[in-house]
Amino acid sequence: MKISLRKRFFFSYVFIIIAAFILLNTYGHSRIYKKMLTDTEAALYNEAAIISKEYLSGWHLQNAYFPALKRHFSVLQESSGAQILLAMPDSKVVIDSGNTPGYEGKYLDNYDKTFLSNRTLIDTDINNLLPEKSVVVIYPVTMSMETIAYIVLLTPLGPIKNTALQHTDTSILCFIILAVILIIVLVYLYIQTAIPINVMTTAAKKYADGQFDYPMENFPGKDQSELAGAIRYMADKMSDMDNYQSKFIANVSHDFRSPLTSIKGYTEAMLDGTIPPEMQKKYLDIILFETGRLTKLTTSLLTLNQFETGGTPMDISVFDLNYEIKRCSAAFEQRCKEKQISLELIFDRKELMVQADTSKIELVIQNLLDNAVKFSYPDSVIEIHTTEKNRKIFVSVKDHGIGIPKDSISKVWDRFYKTDNSRGRDKKGTGLGLSITKEIIEAHGENINVISTEGAGTEFIFSLPAAHA
Repeated sequence: MKISLRKRFFFSYVFIIIAAFILLNTYGHSRIYKKMLTDTEAALYNEAAIISKEYLSGWHLQNAYFPALKRHFSVLQESSGAQILLAMPDSKVVIDSGNTPGYEGKYLDNYDKTFLSNRTLIDTDINNLLPEKSVVVIYPVTMSMETIAYIVLLTPLGPIKNTALQHTDTSILCFIILAVILIIVLVYLYIQTAIPINVMTTAAKKYADGQFDYPMENFPGKDQSELAGAIRYMADKMSDMDNYQSKFIANVSHDFRSPLTSIKGYTEAMLDGTIPPEMQKKYLDIILFETGRLTKLTTSLLTLNQFETGGTPMDISVFDLNYEIKRCSAAFEQRCKEKQISLELIFDRKELMVQADTSKIELVIQNLLDNAVKFSYPDSVIEIHTTEKNRKIFVSVKDHGIGIPKDSISKVWDRFYKTDNSRGRDKKGTGLGLSITKEIIEAHGENINVISTEGAGTEFIFSLPAAHA
């Protein structure tokens, strides 16, 4: 089962809060308590060492000095909080810094025979000698390799436990404050992520259903804004593709319907005798011409589809571009003669070697020349100019014809696009020649541009990589 982002945020937050609370009350409290016990033990041991050094020596352990030592120990107890006992080797307590309960005169061995052999005892009452559980440090006082007394320091566990609880409570309070801050952060992150994702998901579904005018909200965050922009851009492309598909079907239907109607009509007329046998050759020629139009249109569509799907391999070779231009131009001599158009070939060098696919570049030259002848005025000139610059070969095909309207220049590369002049003057064009030309040039990693002035002419310029030895 898929879980929404909102529930993931909620469950993650609850898990973090509960886990942290349990951790603080168990492991955290345990660590604080153990650390305080360790610190207390070290402090008591250090204090015992100081007492031994500063106050105890062989002559100090005479009965006459015990009252003075007791006063010193009482002062130390007030400053450190630890009760100080001085026991003789037979375990008899001779000095007790505390007032109540008093342990002077008692023998520690009577309560625990192993007591004085320990260094530290934690959580002990010395077999009910002490009124509460305590931390006890036993420090032997030695002289000439012989133990002459024992310093016993006592501190109750209760205050240590209370202090540890206070530290734990403080940590929990800090965590509660952090939890409030964390929930604010999580709410902010939810608003910044989950809500925009839900909005964009809804918009994407609308676009998938074809509702391309569905508005996309603006988001303040950079990432959300970029993602929303990408979805909106995709929707615009889908809309363009949808419009293109509709136009594509309409154009294909139109361009196929006209020759098919002619072929069907003339064929039926010949079959039912409407066209007499002596007239059939004329109409068979028309049928053959229309069939050629259909063949050309189908071939052009297949070529464009191959470029789009990457199914057209490039057969790159080195060849003389000027030679190919001459050869392609020769095929247009008859059409140029019929319109009294002159072809001028201007080559900066006798040979210009390029690295390209020969057959496809021939198709580019043929398409551009076909357009130039088609839209040139009678008694005009078509100029084809080649030049080399920065290791690239540039080819210009310029006519002096009707030109392209300013608002149509950017559309000439679209499939089936024909200006009104084109459609009115020439019924043979498929509207695919320039689309194929652009695909071929871009497949070579190069560019093609158009410059045109309505009523004055059009110039197409494209580049190819130069071949050098």
